[in-house]
Amino acid sequence: MPNAAREGKPFRPVFPATGRPARSPPAARYSAGVSTLPADEKHPSIVFVLRLARALHEYGAPAHRLEQLISLISPRLGLEGRFFTTPTAILASFGPVEGQRTALMRVEPGGVHLEKLTQLDEVIDEVAGGGLSPAQGSARIDTIVRAPERYGAMLTVLCYGLASATAARFFGGGWREISVSGAIGLTTGALAWLAGRSAAVGRVFEPVAAIVAATLATLAARGTGALSVSITSIAGLIVLLPGLSLTTAMTELATRHLISGTARLMAACGTFLAIGFGLAIGAQLGRLAGVAVHAAPPHMLPLWTELAALAVAPLALTVLFRASPRDIGAILAVGALAFGSARLGARALGPELGMCIAAFAAGVAANLHSRFSRRPAAVTLLPAIILLVPGSLGIRSITSLFQRDVVSGVETVFSLILLAVALAGGLLFANLAVPSRRVL
Repeated sequence: MPNAAREGKPFRPVFPATGRPARSPPAARYSAGVSTLPADEKHPSIVFVLRLARALHEYGAPAHRLEQLISLISPRLGLEGRFFTTPTAILASFGPVEGQRTALMRVEPGGVHLEKLTQLDEVIDEVAGGGLSPAQGSARIDTIVRAPERYGAMLTVLCYGLASATAARFFGGGWREISVSGAIGLTTGALAWLAGRSAAVGRVFEPVAAIVAATLATLAARGTGALSVSITSIAGLIVLLPGLSLTTAMTELATRHLISGTARLMAACGTFLAIGFGLAIGAQLGRLAGVAVHAAPPHMLPLWTELAALAVAPLALTVLFRASPRDIGAILAVGALAFGSARLGARALGPELGMCIAAFAAGVAANLHSRFSRRPAAVTLLPAIILLVPGSLGIRSITSLFQRDVVSGVETVFSLILLAVALAGGLLFANLAVPSRRVL
């Protein structure tokens, strides 16, 4: 799930001045492959492509989608371009090889913002179709980047709690686990809001949130009686688990974007380690304080509670992924299809094939919706993936390793990798079976 505390910032790409101004217009000098564009005569098409690339990166576009999109739009604008992106940098070169102009932009990984991705997709259509000039497109991108957030801090924190409560139900928790997980999720959301306003807090956000979650779960277990601390603490941190990053990394590796995929994979592993370390510290603090926890299996709830959780979870994800309210119905439908396919597939064919089938079904449904609605497939696909990603397995494996249960930890890691590969494979097969007419 996304880290809703991270926001994009306006940007101004800077081109170095090379050479003296010539009398020929910028377009003619560019078509000749001469790198003589001065700083006060930036090529509007180059400016548009760079601003578009950075905005797409900040709002969650993966490397393979981003590079494909700007590689398609550049020739429509009369540009010869080569592009390379990683989670922390965008490298773009324009012109023939013997006379290239290169721009390097240092970027920070941002959270997914589905509404602004949709707005950027509309700008791309208008510029490619001639409805907007590149300069007008750049101005529209600036407007999108600077636009205020639709959802306020209070609603976002509330959706942290709702997501955690529904995750506890999906993990098999009872009423105690659901209520305590919801409270921990609210605390995590408040910490995320604080981390978005303090760079110092943001650097240690994940481990601090994990320590707080483990401590609160331990205290709640003592105060309410028997409680599954593992379900409660993991569900309370569900928004922070890098399951989506892990799936994106596997997809980038499968599409031969090796550097970006490897970097994203290592970042996901680092987040798993930070959260696992925080949970271990929190549990140890509880033991040092003399809090005795009596683990017990959670009370089984009726089926209607899971259906209710399945209806609430996409609503929370709509806010956390910052999607437009008009997409709630489609997000709910694709999410329910993915969740149901995963359950039925796992029972019939096992967890790995079940995950692949669920990802395939979600990908096909998202691509079909994209074809008919002319909106990016990511709008409905990303929230559905969150209902499938096995992020909790990563935390359980790290926790087992911290507890020196090496065999169980390695086994869980292997299961996590298999499920992530199955999920990425299902999405790739879905794009092959029903290609989306849009890149995003």
